[in-house]
Amino acid sequence: MADTDTIASLATAGGTLVLALATFSSTRSANRAARVTEQALKVGLRPVLFNARPQDPTQEVGYGDDHWVLLHDGLAAVQQSAGNLYLAIPLRNVAAGLAVLHGWHVWTGQIGADTPPSAIDEFRRLTRDLYVPAGDVSFWQAAIRDAGDVQYGPLQEAIISRTPIFVDVLYGDHEGGQRTITRFYITPRAQAAETEPWLWTCATVRHWNLDRDDPR
Repeated sequence: MADTDTIASLATAGGTLVLALATFSSTRSANRAARVTEQALKVGLRPVLFNARPQDPTQEVGYGDDHWVLLHDGLAAVQQSAGNLYLAIPLRNVAAGLAVLHGWHVWTGQIGADTPPSAIDEFRRLTRDLYVPAGDVSFWQAAIRDAGDVQYGPLQEAIISRTPIFVDVLYGDHEGGQRTITRFYITPRAQAAETEPWLWTCATVRHWNLDRDDPR
């Protein structure tokens, strides 16, 4: 005759095992769903910047010293005026999240598109907040006015000699995450208009993700 206590214990153990397996499966499914939801949220917040297109609207960009440049046809501004050096790039955000611009770094001389960006603490912080709405256009701008600045001489030489420059722009989403560096290549036009020789062609050449794995 079967031992009822043993049968009861086995039944209880079996029920506990089934419950544990069900709980494990449910927890794993919930974790997977949470990860998918989190990833979807990040994608919804993520900005990705490119240079503006030739057909995008003209943008008037002003600086703190009341200097103004007009950006049109997807062209960037590289200008020396009254001893000051001015840069501006028309931007388009091709992703779903608002882009908040944090800083920038200018490269002159011979580097490649694959040259790694400088350390974050070497980027120059913007003196005012600049934003690029999702699916819309805005701009990045910078100025160097101090002739003693370490980048003043090389950038001035590049402007005078009309040699290409690279600009790395650091930005992220409006939550402060998903930081990205996008590198832009700016070069003089072969047939520059005499009235606007300071408008140079601009191209996006590389993106680096700082807070997540790179896709390549």
